[in-house]
Amino acid sequence: MSDIFELEARDPEIYRKETRKNTLILMAIFIVLAMSLATLSVSFFGHPDGNNFKWNAAGVLAGFILTTIIFKQILLRQPWMSSSLYGWKLKRCLMSITNSMHHVETGVEQNDITAIKLLRFYHLGLMQMHQLEGNDGGVSELQKPIQKLLLKIEALELEPQQTRFDSAWIDSVKQSAKQKSV
Repeated sequence: MSDIFELEARDPEIYRKETRKNTLILMAIFIVLAMSLATLSVSFFGHPDGNNFKWNAAGVLAGFILTTIIFKQILLRQPWMSSSLYGWKLKRCLMSITNSMHHVETGVEQNDITAIKLLRFYHLGLMQMHQLEGNDGGVSELQKPIQKLLLKIEALELEPQQTRFDSAWIDSVKQSAKQKSV
């Protein structure tokens, strides 16, 4: 089954505000748990005059594990985590395309419609990620490759607003590249 991701209009200021808040909440949970569990492990298992590093480390590790469980089981389901979750999913989509970029670029050169869709989504997604994170320099670097791809999209009479990503497209482009190389 393929995963489908859709780009959403997000206000960069609100996105940054919400993701900072979410990060601070997660850090606070981890700090409280790690310090509490480290203190408890030293008090129960440590020696008053000995080296308690392993008990401190065990408490911090237990705090990390517990924070991860709380994050996955409780926090990810909260509506106020939507910006962080959206950013994480967008970055995963972009990374999956980046990892197959040589196949995608080869497909674009050969006018493979799926590869063109992937590259267009990649450009739009990367531009949005740069804008959400306040990286204006990253947006300007993309202008030349974007214009080149838009000329190809126009020549092939394709839809330039590719805001949807289907992970099955990557497999399709890889498969197409393998078939053409044989």
